[in-house]
Amino acid sequence: MKIICIGRNYREHAKELNNAVPEKPVFFMKPDTALQENGLPFVYPDFSQEVHYETEIVLKISRDGKRIKETEAENYFNEISVGIDFTARDLQAEQKKKGLPWEIAKAFDGAAPVGRFVEKNRFPDIHHLAFSLKINGEIRQQGHTEDMMFGYGRIISYVSQFITLKKGDLIFTGTPSGVGPTRKGDRFEAFIEGEKLLEFEVQ
Repeated sequence: MKIICIGRNYREHAKELNNAVPEKPVFFMKPDTALQENGLPFVYPDFSQEVHYETEIVLKISRDGKRIKETEAENYFNEISVGIDFTARDLQAEQKKKGLPWEIAKAFDGAAPVGRFVEKNRFPDIHHLAFSLKINGEIRQQGHTEDMMFGYGRIISYVSQFITLKKGDLIFTGTPSGVGPTRKGDRFEAFIEGEKLLEFEVQ
């Protein structure tokens, strides 16, 4: 199982971090050791002083595929959830300055908590989903899938041109604006269409 993450897929998020808006999907990967099961605590890493949350819709790939046509791509996942792409922003900034890869800022252990998966067909239209994050009971981030610059089909088709997708792989589809810092003691709750699918505490 591998975790594929799409970067800069919401225009306002790219702007809030002063990043260029991409013309095609940008992706990076996290190892399976980054996966954090729903309900388990996220342990704040001792190598960073600035871990930020990024709330995202997550797809679970249901069949193997390579060079998938965009028109057929949505046949390659049946379940969705919500997840957090934790980012050591201070380390990421250092890597950017040096033109180096971001793995130490994005791929560390536990950096990808993912909630309970549900069948995509339970929603009338997965292209028009509201999702949100509460921290300590307060809304911190809200997004809508219709604001994605690259939709599910485009993402799956593009990534599969380079990497074979395998059953069980996860794709984080990008975060909207509103990312921010994480603190020890924070309680996270993440939702799709008002249904809580992810919950954990920061230690």
